[in-house]
Amino acid sequence: MRSRRVSEVILSDTLDIPAPPARLLADWAREIASQMTLEPGDVEVMPLARARMRWPDYARCVQAVADWTASLGLPGLLAQSDIALMVCRGARYHHDGDQYGGAAFCNLFLSDDKGQDVHFPSLDLRIPLRRGTVLLFDTCQPHGVVPRGADRFDPADFPANQDGHDNTQLFLTWELPIEEAPVARALRVTFDHDRAAAAQVEEEQVRRDGRRVWVCPVTGQWLLADPQT
Repeated sequence: MRSRRVSEVILSDTLDIPAPPARLLADWAREIASQMTLEPGDVEVMPLARARMRWPDYARCVQAVADWTASLGLPGLLAQSDIALMVCRGARYHHDGDQYGGAAFCNLFLSDDKGQDVHFPSLDLRIPLRRGTVLLFDTCQPHGVVPRGADRFDPADFPANQDGHDNTQLFLTWELPIEEAPVARALRVTFDHDRAAAAQVEEEQVRRDGRRVWVCPVTGQWLLADPQT
């Protein structure tokens, strides 16, 4: 296991991408309503292969992100990385370091502006979500999706679709290997700062002041994973 510091760099932009076609939006809505139990705060995988068949501008969207990452000094890396289509109804505060500690996330949001932000509480940084919002960030950095300007996650802010109001967010996501030199350089990640601790653990985890931590899903604040230790 290799140690590294959690990056405080969040790279973002707004790309000019076309809206998904109406029949694809309707297909996504049916999938969410009939095939998923998407509770407030959940982030789930959507079928990408089927979506591509109904999405004439899919390649254009991917190319826009590829061009953006290339401008950051990451040419060709997107094509080598896993891609998935995701949906969320808000997102509880969390970090993804226990599962994706070796990666950075690159996300392209596809939904129109619904009055929501991606909030990075440890950095006091909010990024408004609208169609074309693109982000590159360390998976270990706490984050959530909340109403614009909010600093807490409340499930009541994300009710099931009512009166035609849809509060879900669809986005494409890529996992970029954070040990790749261009990714580490773009996010200013430093490695091997605590070799002794890394030698004693057998699974990916985030540690602070020598102890394993997780994130409060409501406030986004760091908490001890096991307060008794």
